[in-house]
Amino acid sequence: MGSNHGPLHIFFFPFMAHGHTIPFVHMVKLFAAKGVRSTIITTPLNAPTFSKAIKNGKTQHTKYIQIQTIEFPNVEVGLPEGCEHIDSIPSLDLFPSFLQATSLLQEPFEQLLVQHCPNCVVADMFFPWATDSAAKFGIPRLVFHGVSFFALCASNVMSLYQPYNNTSSDSEVFIIPSFPGEIKMTRLQVADFIRKDDTNSFWNKVNESARKSYGVLVNSFYELEKDYADHYEKIVGIKAWPIGPLCLWYKEEKTFRGEKPSFDEHECLKWLDKKKCNSVVYVCFGSVTIFSDSQLREIAMGLEASGQQFIWVVGKKNEDGEEWIPDEGFEKRMEGKGLIIRGWAPQVLILEHEAIGAFVTHCGWNSTLEGVIAGVPMVTFPVGAEQFYNEKLLTEVLKIGVPVGVKKWSRFVGDGSVKWDAIEKAVKRVMAEKEAEGLRSRATVLAQMARRAVEEGGTSNKSLDSLVEELGSLSH
Repeated sequence: MGSNHGPLHIFFFPFMAHGHTIPFVHMVKLFAAKGVRSTIITTPLNAPTFSKAIKNGKTQHTKYIQIQTIEFPNVEVGLPEGCEHIDSIPSLDLFPSFLQATSLLQEPFEQLLVQHCPNCVVADMFFPWATDSAAKFGIPRLVFHGVSFFALCASNVMSLYQPYNNTSSDSEVFIIPSFPGEIKMTRLQVADFIRKDDTNSFWNKVNESARKSYGVLVNSFYELEKDYADHYEKIVGIKAWPIGPLCLWYKEEKTFRGEKPSFDEHECLKWLDKKKCNSVVYVCFGSVTIFSDSQLREIAMGLEASGQQFIWVVGKKNEDGEEWIPDEGFEKRMEGKGLIIRGWAPQVLILEHEAIGAFVTHCGWNSTLEGVIAGVPMVTFPVGAEQFYNEKLLTEVLKIGVPVGVKKWSRFVGDGSVKWDAIEKAVKRVMAEKEAEGLRSRATVLAQMARRAVEEGGTSNKSLDSLVEELGSLSH
């Protein structure tokens, strides 16, 4: 990682949510390791998270990294004081207000551009206005989506062709048109913000912003989804650089997840050390997903009925904002067989452990990549965002996943229709000796490809070098 582009200075502007800040931290350190002066733009209450993550790094390149803060206008949009992060929103109904607050960051952000004159801006896709801000001062803007090439391409096709409108019912299957592979979906699995087809919608602004930008940085590697990487550049027509998996560049930072784990990681790993190879199922649905008590009960019943040992990260709260308590006797019956973690868990360390045989996931892209890197088969349980696209990539393209059968897209709260027997069946399938062998062997090959991609001469490493060279030549 040695080439030196010292004069180059890049602004990095992440969205205030763990799923966005985690890859941004890795990305900032990655550019700094190439000798690029890297400035993180964030708000006062989010700054300590970045500061701690930078200080914890075991690399001499952190000298190239600095943090600039701008005030977050929470009170102006009706959010409580101190609300500067998705986790601090009292109710997810206030998410539109949070987005409105981020749009008010444009003016102070532009003031920083005037003061510091960076050579490039890497801004999160949730800041579509950043493309115009950068253009105002002749600065190239790169978009960071934090999703797969597959999802980028699929959402573009959905907006363009609206194939869901050609179905007679919500459950009728359609094939995504003009798209690599024969990928099937239903109308209910398509995000409501795409189906609304509002030309003034926030998501249309996001898409338009990407088209007007200098290009897109993608947390993926070419070998994982080459057909879709090619489709995005050649058919969608947006320049893109795959530079992932970002979490693989710094192997020593496996515990950084934006928050301190709520369970002693050493105790967790000691528990796993006592288990046989590939004998434990890891279950986690990310930091934002919420389930009703009834759906959590179905998951608990399905895990118990599967007969498999498991670690289950249930999150801090249920749909009502309260800590979920499983049915009486469940935790006692599962002693030694199941480990329940409330809050944050050292996910990368857990997935890498040889005892883990499968991963039940909501298919968020960070989690999906971490599962790929660990070489474990997955049970797919998508909820919202672009997660149904990631499920299709895992189950129909890469063939390292088994779907649990979620039928309906929702924003943050799982649709609640998945019954215990479907969970039991999917878990048994992914852990069954005969089926798991094929899933696991394919997953192992992808894990090896991921590691090669970030090594010297690997596709992601070369992609990053070419981008830095290009930005360097533009700045001169």
